[in-house]
Formats: sequence, C-alpha cells, structure tokens
Amino acid sequence: MRTVSEYLSPVVREIPPSGIRKFFNAAEAGRDIISLGVGEPDFTTPKAVRDAAARALDRGYTKYTENAGILELREEISAYLDRGFGIRYDPASEVLVTVGGSEAIDLALRVLLSPGDELLVPVPNYIAYSPITKLNGGVAVEVETFASDGFKLTAEALKKQLTPRSKLLLVSYPNNPTGAVMTYEDWLPIAKLVEEHDLIVLSDEIYAELTYGRTHVSFASLPGMKDRTIVISGFSKAFAMTGWRMGYACGHPDLIGAMCRVHQYTLLSAPTLAQIAAIESLRHGLGDKDEMIMSYNHRRKMFVQGLRDIGLSCHEPEGAFYVFPSIASTGLSSQTFAERLLQEGRVAAVPGDVFGPGGEGFIRCSYAASEANLLGALERMDSWLRTLNRVGV
Repeated sequence: MRTVSEYLSPVVREIPPSGIRKFFNAAEAGRDIISLGVGEPDFTTPKAVRDAAARALDRGYTKYTENAGILELREEISAYLDRGFGIRYDPASEVLVTVGGSEAIDLALRVLLSPGDELLVPVPNYIAYSPITKLNGGVAVEVETFASDGFKLTAEALKKQLTPRSKLLLVSYPNNPTGAVMTYEDWLPIAKLVEEHDLIVLSDEIYAELTYGRTHVSFASLPGMKDRTIVISGFSKAFAMTGWRMGYACGHPDLIGAMCRVHQYTLLSAPTLAQIAAIESLRHGLGDKDEMIMSYNHRRKMFVQGLRDIGLSCHEPEGAFYVFPSIASTGLSSQTFAERLLQEGRVAAVPGDVFGPGGEGFIRCSYAASEANLLGALERMDSWLRTLNRVGV
C-alpha cells in the first residue's frame, strides 16, 4: 500500500512551505521575540467600517451575493480607481470581487496559463507567485532586479528572459519585499516590450496607496495597456482589513468574465459582510487610511536611519511597508543571519532569499509594527551585531 503522502499530486509535494510563515511561527512560539516578519498592519480596521458590518449582521445580511460581488461595491471600486489612478472600469463587466487579492491572482493564472506557458516575474518578489504558477501548469521565469537600480524592473533585464513561450508578465509595485516603486518613465520601455511581444500583464497593486513622496502609477494607465492588463488589488494593506479577505480584479470583460466563471464554481462569492465593510471603507474610510500612511512614513524614515546607524546599508523604500537591508557586511547567508537573529538577538525577520535569487544577502523587515517595537528591535539588532563583530561571526 502506498503511503498517504504518495497519494498527493507530485506538483503539490514539490511546493515548499512558506519561508515567511516559518519565521513567523517560530516567533509566535518563542518568548520575548519582537516580530518584524509578517506584512500585516498593526492598526485595527477603522471603527466606522466595523460598525457598518455589525449593522449589516444585525439586519440579516448573511446570504450569498452575486458571483461578481455586490454591484454597489463594484461601482465604488471603479470610481476609486478612476479618481486615484486614472483608470475607469465598467462595474458590471470589468470588475470582480474576490476573496483577497490572492484569489484574484490564482484566478487570473487559471484562466490564462496552459501547460508550459511562461510567466515572467521580477524578483525579489512576493513568494506566492511562483508556486501558484506551477500549480496552474505554468513555468515561472524570474527576472532579477538589483539594489543598484533601486530594485526596479528594467527593459534590459526583461528582454533577456523573453522566449517564444512567454505569455504573461506579473508585476507588483510598490514591491514586497523591497519597497521599490515604478514611475511613469520607468514603465514606458516595459510597456513597449509588452506590446512587441504580445504579453498580458498581471499588475498586483495591493500596496498602491502606500507610497511616500510620489503617486502610484498603475500599469493599466499607460497608453494601450488597459486591455492587456488585469489590475489586482484589495483592502488588506492600506485599509487594515487583512482578516476580512477582500480583493478585486479589473480588466477586459473577456478576461474578467472567464475569471468569474471559475470563481463561481470554487468560491461562489466573497463574504457578504466583508463586502459591505469594503463599501464603507471606500466611502468614508479614506481619512483613516491617510492617517495610517502618515504613521508608516514616520516609521519608515526612523527605521531606515536606525538600520544605517547600526551598520546595515539599506536603500530607502518608496512604497509598501518593508525595508530590505543588506546583511552582506556580516558574511552570513540570509538564512543563517535570520535564524541567528531570531535565536540570539530575539528579533524575527525574513531571509531575503525566500523572495527569489536577488534576495540573497538581504533580510526583510516590516515596519508595520509599533514604534516601540521598531526601536526595541533596533536596540536588539545593534547589540547582537556587536556580539558578532567581537567573536568574528
């Protein structure tokens, strides 16, 4: 008789566990650990949003919604994207409400990938992209970005990885883990290659609101790119709604329609109360969002300077809520540095190599933590690094 694990799909057996969760779980199990590992706002969902969901629950709004989501919410999403980023979508046919942005990414890859199709993905980047690609029969082709370029995607790097099998480009800016942001001028040569090679673009814009000193530029807003692009976003990060699992996808009706057909057989519809909460966020929660961003910006500046003061070089992130300092000066690998920092320094960070080849020699720290924890983490890291220097690593 086969072992139970032998019944599993070979593709699933080969997928490694999340490198982020490994350190998060270790931090949760440990005592007196300051965790900078998981990218989750330390803010609670604004009270007005929670109250809206509570009122809906009291009124019995507990039934299924349309597969694509409450039309009222899709209208608010369309208006929000138009006001903020200059892209307008038909709420009835070009907007799909999903269970988090993660479902939207999975749906897009399900409907677009055939076995052997290549998805180009800049790295370092969010760790889920490659496994989801593999689960859907595709091949993830990594396009390395570098600290010397601010971890931005360049046309030169992209062009080197293009093949006749290239079908999709998945971009995520502001970037997790590096905090990199692409400008309009940065995007133009990328858009030219996308058109020349007839690619479809998945643009994960979950951190679109979290930029500092500049405004987010959606890839879909570039000339000729709207119909080639599926914009994926949600409410988790900027609206402090991670546990509500609210996301959405916007794009050409044929693409969104196909995604909705898969969605109706798998998730059916996003949670009703969460959709009502999302409507409230877009109508009356933008002020709360702006206050959160101001706080993140203060922490960003403080933490980057603190890392530099203790001897870790760090490019200044322009978006999201992560820093990606270099640990090359210690001579340790990213995995070894993160493991020893956790065990000896009592600070949890994520080794950069879990985000792709360009991440080796770096760690990711989230500054979506209290200022007290950030300052405490810097003190512990400083003390631990001094110990390393004394013993010669």
